[in-house]
Amino acid sequence: VRNHVIRRRLRFTLITLVALGALHAGASYAPAVFSGFTHEQAIEKLLVALAVINALVTLLFNPWFEDRVADRSPAIVQDTLVVAAFAGAAVYVLKDSTFLTASAIAAAAVGFALQDTIGNAFSGLAIQIEKPFRVGHWIAVGVHEGAVAEVTWRATKIRTKAGNLVVVPNNVLAKEVITNYSEPVAPTRTSVEVGAAYGVPPNEVRDAILAAMRQVPRLLTTPAPGASLEDFGASAIQYRARFWIQDFSQDELAKDEVRRAIYYEFRRRNIEIPWPIQVEYHRQEAPADSSERRDGFARTIAAVPVMASLDADAHRALAAAAEERMYGNGEVIVREGEAGRSMFLVRSGRVAVTVGREAREVAVTEAGGYFGEMSLLTGEPRTATVTARGDSTVLEIDADAFGAYVRTHPDVVDQLAASAVTRRRNGTRTLPAGPSPPGRIASRVCGNDGDASAVTRRRALDESRAAQASVPGGERASLVARMRRFFGIETSHS
Repeated sequence: VRNHVIRRRLRFTLITLVALGALHAGASYAPAVFSGFTHEQAIEKLLVALAVINALVTLLFNPWFEDRVADRSPAIVQDTLVVAAFAGAAVYVLKDSTFLTASAIAAAAVGFALQDTIGNAFSGLAIQIEKPFRVGHWIAVGVHEGAVAEVTWRATKIRTKAGNLVVVPNNVLAKEVITNYSEPVAPTRTSVEVGAAYGVPPNEVRDAILAAMRQVPRLLTTPAPGASLEDFGASAIQYRARFWIQDFSQDELAKDEVRRAIYYEFRRRNIEIPWPIQVEYHRQEAPADSSERRDGFARTIAAVPVMASLDADAHRALAAAAEERMYGNGEVIVREGEAGRSMFLVRSGRVAVTVGREAREVAVTEAGGYFGEMSLLTGEPRTATVTARGDSTVLEIDADAFGAYVRTHPDVVDQLAASAVTRRRNGTRTLPAGPSPPGRIASRVCGNDGDASAVTRRRALDESRAAQASVPGGERASLVARMRRFFGIETSHS
């Protein structure tokens, strides 16, 4: 037999049989010594029963050809079966004996005195049978957390992260909620929280957190780490970085490494971790709006061919009424079929243009491009869906602000109509998805503040003038009439 457990338990059976033989030999060859002992036969029967029961339990509940303890019947379970069966045999053998009565009284007294110990023993037995954890597993029980060092009849020993050995009685353990961090799989997910300033776009913060976690070798790459926006706090936007580690005992060390990596990554990217709200500090806030900002809007408007024919006063008037809006990756700016009364100029980032229920992509408009001019000029519904590709900033020009200028300068209607018709005939909505031919997609690149250069504005003006010369008169006249009706311009001004 290879199993050392079987060999050890059968050794006990052999010792029991030796004791039985010695008792029987003594009674046979030295009757004078045992003349006053009246329970010799009963004890012999009990020794035989104990030897047989122990041998049967040992051979039935242990693997013969593998040197290991049985998973479903560890030593504590086998010992319990032996004790229970032996107790039954003792009751049967001693049923007509006064020794049984005395034993029962003694057992009741001992049981009452050792009720806590017996409770621990039965709880230990239940733990061994159910196996909510094993030696080496990392668990949390009540306020205690650590690795299981040993499970005995009376208690379970837990080794904490501080190196202390906590002994938890099994009857206490049986009443508590047990969290096993080592099952069903060894990798464990944990997380840390970090705050970032409200002025930083969430996608930038998320990219920084993921980049920081990629620098920590202790973290598992599969499953992959993740980051999410958790809450809008009093002084910061709260983010949670989630990651997986192989050994839960190293979770505090992993959290420390992740926090340090995030700190330095934020410093490199100039992402502020705000001070706690309880700390007062003075900060010089930049004005929400300024004349320089509106001048930048005016230069952006002047670079758009459909607006290039307007004079500088018109550009400034539209810039004063325009609104800058930011969209995150995947957000819809306008949706096909919806009513519209504005146009958009892309100041930073890029947007995708899609049509139809299948959302077929027909163009990508980059910084300096524009879309939605027909809704601005005529109020017609949107003819395509436009979605942000990455964080994008657009400038929205509303029909009310634009109409106020057109009604006082009705002579610009013809110029605007010519540019709009050319854009509609050769614009991005009819392009196939994929790389775009030069000159077909609006992709004029602006400076850091989104302002077009003087060369770009001259090019836009040249395109506008060329459009007026190339557009057929009938198509332009139809659009002029629609624009006049939309803006409420009298026919006498034509």
